[in-house]
Amino acid sequence: MQIILVIIYLILTLSGLVLMKKGGNPGELAFENGTMNFGISLISLAGLVCYLCSFLLFTRIVVMFDLSYIMPICTGIVQVLTLVFSKIIFNEEISRTGIIGASLVIIGILVMNWKQN
Repeated sequence: MQIILVIIYLILTLSGLVLMKKGGNPGELAFENGTMNFGISLISLAGLVCYLCSFLLFTRIVVMFDLSYIMPICTGIVQVLTLVFSKIIFNEEISRTGIIGASLVIIGILVMNWKQN
């Protein structure tokens, strides 16, 4: 069950980031005639909701795992997958140093989980 929650967290986090980027609207705050208006595109709003849900879920995940274990793993996976999705979805360029950095993150995750007898 714990691993399923982590997977849902990763999906929500990445969905939130992708949708906010796709929406292209971080939200506009305006004051008109003594009224406050906040405008945001539906895609950006969906991203914001996904990201908020991922944050709330992560607060639960932090309680379930050792913080020194789960934080680097989740953060590393999000960083690497964000790099991959930025290339696939937005056709962004990935530099050589970006690939090296992502590789080091993956190696770090593997080393953290290496079980020694």
